[in-house]
Amino acid sequence: MNFKQFIEFKLIPMAARGLLHTKNSRLYNMNCFWLIRFSREIVLRPVSSRHFYLKTESANAVSCQENGNLVSKLACMGVDVKMVRRRQPGILKKLITNEEGLKGFLQSKGATNEVIASIISRYPRAITRSYESLEKRWELWRSILMTDLEIVNILGRSPESFFRSSNNINMEKNITLFCSLGLTSKHLCNMLTRAPRVFSNGVELNKQLTDLLHEICLSLGGENPNDFVKHIISKNVFILLRSSKQVNANVEFLQSSFHLSNEELLALLHGGGADILDLSNEYMKKNFTNAKGKLLSLGCTEREVDRFFISYPSVLFLSSKNLSDKIDCLLQAKVHIKQIVEMSRVLDISISTIRSKVKELEKTSYDFRTNGIGILSLSKKRFEAKLEKLHSAQRLIKRTESIL
Repeated sequence: MNFKQFIEFKLIPMAARGLLHTKNSRLYNMNCFWLIRFSREIVLRPVSSRHFYLKTESANAVSCQENGNLVSKLACMGVDVKMVRRRQPGILKKLITNEEGLKGFLQSKGATNEVIASIISRYPRAITRSYESLEKRWELWRSILMTDLEIVNILGRSPESFFRSSNNINMEKNITLFCSLGLTSKHLCNMLTRAPRVFSNGVELNKQLTDLLHEICLSLGGENPNDFVKHIISKNVFILLRSSKQVNANVEFLQSSFHLSNEELLALLHGGGADILDLSNEYMKKNFTNAKGKLLSLGCTEREVDRFFISYPSVLFLSSKNLSDKIDCLLQAKVHIKQIVEMSRVLDISISTIRSKVKELEKTSYDFRTNGIGILSLSKKRFEAKLEKLHSAQRLIKRTESIL
């Protein structure tokens, strides 16, 4: 019944009965008029809006309500419920979940209760996967990895990689795509271990990037684009987590900044250049500009700077401050800047290790200008062996001098 019907059939008869004893018809008519107006504007509206407000408030309360039984179960499993609320709060409102099935499934694969609790805490959506979906996905991962324990270890580090998508058909297509590029089981195992999210990418997205690499090879005069694509991905799987636009921009930047011909760029990408293609383009530009400025300020020529980056493109991973601090530390140890440019991989060493080794070598009166800086790049074991020889030689010199 709408408002009009309510007024006509309910309020008006009630008002009329209340005024039957009134002799003045004008007063009667006025009372009817004002009663109807009062009822409509003062009484009905507040009741209607109040009813709507209560209904909305009730709906909001229900929508915010968590499944108490689920919360208790997860807490008993050792799951960090607070973390779940921060990461995926909607999961705790679900009425149908599969936390017990997930626990049993992972236990059967060798996962401990602590690992299972950690997986759910960090990626709560895992409890929405059905047993059939879990079994199929595990089967796909086992087609790449050798043991269940390997998968458990990856899940312990990155639960999202396994549970982020339940699209097993897409993963199957990605495996087929990578195999068609000539990537072996060993390559796929490395990809799944280091960057498992690659297999959750849409197969079209992965194909878009591999097609771009194929085109880049051909545009630079490469004769075997399939081998080129295989090489790039096997050296730097993280490239598949970047957009085609970003990768293409990085390739163009390397060619223009290092003043490379197509043949030289192709050689660089076959070498260390592949390692930096997944860098942010802005980060790469910033680090290049600052590193180049630093080297030029120390007396290097443009040609020497280009040779430095071509021989050691991974220097672009280093932040401007980190690179500057390492160079300054070597210069303070009386290493010449030309030596650093010619043996740039010495910059792979942490600054604390550089300082420690320099300090030990100072005790032997080691001269970097005469003997070179290769000793700084030695492994700890080989460095200590070399250091012992230097100390022995120094002791022998002192004994000889004392005799003379």
